[in-house]
Amino acid sequence: MIDLHSHILPGLDDGSETFEAALELARSAIADGITCVAATPHVRDDYPTEPGQMEELVASLRAGLREQAIALELLTGGEIALDFLPQLDDAALRRFGLGGNPRCLLLEMPYSGWPLGLEQTVFDLQLRGFAIVLAHPERNDEVQERPERLERLVEMGTLVQLTAASIDGRLGPPPQKTGIRLLQLGLAHLLASDAHAPTVRQVGMSAAAKQIGDEALAAWLTQDMPAAIVAAGEFPPRPERPERPNRRFRRR
Repeated sequence: MIDLHSHILPGLDDGSETFEAALELARSAIADGITCVAATPHVRDDYPTEPGQMEELVASLRAGLREQAIALELLTGGEIALDFLPQLDDAALRRFGLGGNPRCLLLEMPYSGWPLGLEQTVFDLQLRGFAIVLAHPERNDEVQERPERLERLVEMGTLVQLTAASIDGRLGPPPQKTGIRLLQLGLAHLLASDAHAPTVRQVGMSAAAKQIGDEALAAWLTQDMPAAIVAAGEFPPRPERPERPNRRFRRR
């Protein structure tokens, strides 16, 4: 699996606090079946990460992974707050490109309220040549009330990334119910860990993939789509739904 949302870099935000904690998170990812992780530190007012800081820590952690014989590929990235975008020019945005893809940005969906001008923001970024991935909208209260609200953004080409802990229930019933509903509506494209620590907000992508109850869809969410983003290639089509839906998945 490929995990395109992780706060593995030490000391930059509310993720790994120390270098050793980052290595332990990497070991946890490997144990969960992940081969590649994008480091996506917060880029917002309380954590105003600069591209150079992210790049330097990625290089340092890569060296540590090699030294510890941890076979995890580490890529660059950033989780950018919508209200922080005006402080970043296109050159900086490209350096924060998701998975090292300079034309793809991971934007942080707030947990409450529908951001004013969200569609216009996405449209403007697209005009500047960027593709948009929206992080964890299933945890937003407005989306929980009406998941169909994401339809217009998806029609515009926005990709939706769900958090593994939402799908397997670790974040509670509302995010789980909303995440599953977005999958059923065809409004979700990626599954990622948003891991902050080996034990708290841990990786857990394999459990979430199993919870989906559809192996082809789970592979598309955790392998095919993230691989296409990293390679800056064409997005593979979503697997067709089975003729007989998985009853266990429907109940959940």
